[in-house]
Amino acid sequence: MKGRWSKYLLSGLVIAILAGCSSRPTDRGQQYKDGRLENALEYVNEPNATGKPVNAKDYANQVMEVQYASSALYGRNNTTFQAVEQWLRAGADTRTLSQYGISAYQMEGADNFGNVQLTGYYTPVLQARYTRQGEFQYPLYRMPPKRGRLPDRASIYSGALSDNYVIAYTNSLMDNFMMEVQGSGYVDYGDGRPLTFFGYAGKNGHAYRSIGKVLIDRGEVARENMSMQAIRQWADTHSEAQVRELLEQNPSFVFFKPEPFTPVRGASGIPLIAKASVASDRSLIPAGSTLLAEVPELDNKGKFTGKYHMRLMVALDVGGAIKGQHFDMYQGIGSDAGHSAGFYNHYGRVWVLKSAQSGQPLFTAYNAAGGSSGPTTTLAPAASSNGGSFLLK
Repeated sequence: MKGRWSKYLLSGLVIAILAGCSSRPTDRGQQYKDGRLENALEYVNEPNATGKPVNAKDYANQVMEVQYASSALYGRNNTTFQAVEQWLRAGADTRTLSQYGISAYQMEGADNFGNVQLTGYYTPVLQARYTRQGEFQYPLYRMPPKRGRLPDRASIYSGALSDNYVIAYTNSLMDNFMMEVQGSGYVDYGDGRPLTFFGYAGKNGHAYRSIGKVLIDRGEVARENMSMQAIRQWADTHSEAQVRELLEQNPSFVFFKPEPFTPVRGASGIPLIAKASVASDRSLIPAGSTLLAEVPELDNKGKFTGKYHMRLMVALDVGGAIKGQHFDMYQGIGSDAGHSAGFYNHYGRVWVLKSAQSGQPLFTAYNAAGGSSGPTTTLAPAASSNGGSFLLK
């Protein structure tokens, strides 16, 4: 009898271990090195990480952009910026951060084990013309005056808005939609002039519905394979009418405003440096915060390679889907940046770096509020990060 119970106990223990393992996935870069974290931002004496930041120069350039564009934001974070710069010059060993007056606060992650969601966004470049001609049949619109409720996407596609609000005609309805997801982009009118930046101007006020989720629910794309690339590949193999029908499932619509000679700026009004800036939830991570992130490396097909690299980044943007333990990493301008951004929906460990002399209040408002129910920003994003997960949200 005793032997039978021992057998049952052993079997139950094995099942429990297997269940525990299965509940801790690692396919998207998840790690479990630091145990369970009890606070949204938990002070650690030194990050449990090896390696040096691979983008010290880009981080320095991003700090310089902050200094040039906003003396107030730079002033609030200057002591941290300077301390991190001194740490970088001394070799950037994570074990020596405290020697430079830098405190590290590890983020608890989406699962309380330090796995912070990392998605990517970019600035697309669309080909367009001033008038409808040839393949350039798909209008981009400026914000109409709000006289009552604006029409939904399907009605806009059917011509509900006057041509007076058209600011360009592109050659791809899907490209237009992807620029809406990113919130801004550049337009090349094909006349030899510099690219025109199309900034976020507003929305039509209708609820957002994810076309990625629609494709998953219809069985067109597997959830584990969903990405911007997967959506584009689906569109490339379906008719124009089918693509339009899919996009019309999302009644929300974004309007733009042309801004010639304008660099890509985040919600803080700071020009963004690729892979050295992120969008954050400002109720948790204030603008100008420096982050040390362990970012999963992906191959050309968007699969996690099992390796990580360290990056220093500055929180300078916001996004509609960027809440709590989630950052959206700015990847840059054009198709290569879009390729990279489209794959990221992974997890990495992140530490917020802060100088003791900064005078900034510790991030207690979020913890006291019990999470993202604390104060939130009302700024409309200029680069308008929405994150890879925005396609699924």
